[in-house]
Amino acid sequence: MFAGFRDERIVLSTGISIRARIGGDGPPVLLLHGYPQTSACWHAVAPRLIAAGFTVVATDLRGYGASDKPHSSPDHLTYSKRAMAADQVEVMRRLGHNRFSVAGHDRGGRVARRLALDHSNAVERFAVLDIAPTATMYANTDREFATHYYHWFFLIQPAPLPEKLIGADPDFYLRSKLAAWGKSGMAVFSNAAVDEYCRSFRDPASISATCEDYRAAASIDLVHDAGDEDRRIDAPLLALWGTKGLVGKLYNVVETWEETAPNVTGHGIAVGHFLPEEAPQETADALISFFSASSAA
Repeated sequence: MFAGFRDERIVLSTGISIRARIGGDGPPVLLLHGYPQTSACWHAVAPRLIAAGFTVVATDLRGYGASDKPHSSPDHLTYSKRAMAADQVEVMRRLGHNRFSVAGHDRGGRVARRLALDHSNAVERFAVLDIAPTATMYANTDREFATHYYHWFFLIQPAPLPEKLIGADPDFYLRSKLAAWGKSGMAVFSNAAVDEYCRSFRDPASISATCEDYRAAASIDLVHDAGDEDRRIDAPLLALWGTKGLVGKLYNVVETWEETAPNVTGHGIAVGHFLPEEAPQETADALISFFSASSAA
């Protein structure tokens, strides 16, 4: 995976180290992964972006993969999307990119949204893959959502309950997520990528950190979102979703994002949750078209 990419660990001013895979030459695009994965999820999309003339930076979010996993604070601020977004802005600036586009899948989409709010001068355009806004999803919780997204309520339980249960067999837990949320079969996932996901997820610090990501989403992130409820995102937004997944079924995805952003486009792709791996060509084509509009401006 990622042949020809540089694989770097970038130490930030906070002392946290973030793993970045870097390749290409052109307008910069930051790619952010989701749970319970790493930047490896972009292995089939990133080369297509490079071939289209972009520089690609694919990072592991703090708490995930080869990035640092700092101990959290009682208020979960350490894993707030605000803190995670600040990491990514500094990574890009360290690489010489003061302004860039960003695509985020799953948790990475939530970081991308916060990045666009807190660092509007840095974000040219941003794309979110298979999510609706966090507050919207919590506010509209019903039996169907709670059944399919039970992990939103399991992972936020006080430590060490979810950590102990997941840690008993992390490979089984991770593979069960891939199988349940994807709708194209396990064969669409690269063996090398799944090996990386499992290897990273076996680390107890990673299990704890990723639980903290969700605990933050159910607490401090909602506080930050409430404080910004009257703000609008200036950057153009592309929303993509899997038509065989739950997000596209429960929400009018474009309309939910129009509540916070004035310039939203988007469409569904006939797969499940893992768009970059279930439909890499369609996902790459949509991102290239969207990000190229900025390059041509």
